[in-house]
Amino acid sequence: MSTPALAIENIEVVYHHSVQVLRGLSLAVPSGQIVALLGSNGAGKTTTLKAVSGLLPLEVGELRSGTIRFQGERIDHVAPHLLARRGIGHVREGRHVFEDLTVEENLVAAGNALIGRGSGRSPLGFFGRGGKPDHALIYEYFPRLAERRTQRAGYLSGGEQQMLAIGRALLGKPALMLLDEPSLGLAPMVVEGIFEIIQRINREQGVAMLLVEQNAMAAFGIAQYGYIMESGKVVIDGPTARLVDDADVQRFYLGYGDGSEELASFRHVKHYKRRKRWLS
Repeated sequence: MSTPALAIENIEVVYHHSVQVLRGLSLAVPSGQIVALLGSNGAGKTTTLKAVSGLLPLEVGELRSGTIRFQGERIDHVAPHLLARRGIGHVREGRHVFEDLTVEENLVAAGNALIGRGSGRSPLGFFGRGGKPDHALIYEYFPRLAERRTQRAGYLSGGEQQMLAIGRALLGKPALMLLDEPSLGLAPMVVEGIFEIIQRINREQGVAMLLVEQNAMAAFGIAQYGYIMESGKVVIDGPTARLVDDADVQRFYLGYGDGSEELASFRHVKHYKRRKRWLS
């Protein structure tokens, strides 16, 4: 069995030394595949991504136990900038572009961070002559960014800002991309286009992806495998084709219920007290 791009094993995360958010969470992202991570607000999805990318200490968060491995090597106590240089790209919720910089300047800033001060080159091998980042592939995937390259990012539409955020992460040619709510605040047609590009990047570049989404159908449409979280732990997982056919997933996440769901979740279903899992 090949080594997964990402393996999270039984991690527990606490904020402010007292608020536990993740409770024995385990999941895996096989190399070259898209894995969807779903759940209600507050389930711990964003915290999971921050644990992987090393951002927890910046928000008074702490990984209390468990391990996180990237391509077989432990990374649970590696600094965020070093993880980015090793091949983990994190597209955070809300996009977080530099609004006062142009599209081109946003890409340059991301490239400089990947190179590292004084190193002269990137260890990731996605840089052109003279150790400078090559933006050609970014503009190939996102022609709209090429058209807007001299425009300030703050004046871009929400969809264009999302393209820029993904482009910055792609600049380092990551082996793993963490995508946090890429559909947030976007019109349905824009979401469709963004997800088509995400799928194309995965297919053409072989980038493994952990996709956090509230839009379950959009996520299931491009992911090969899915996990659903409740209260900081996984309650059900399996190939997306099977999840889509699961009656409880349909009821709680896909809107196929009979109107009696109210505030129900997997916690209220007796047979989900223990994790339900399909083996692929």
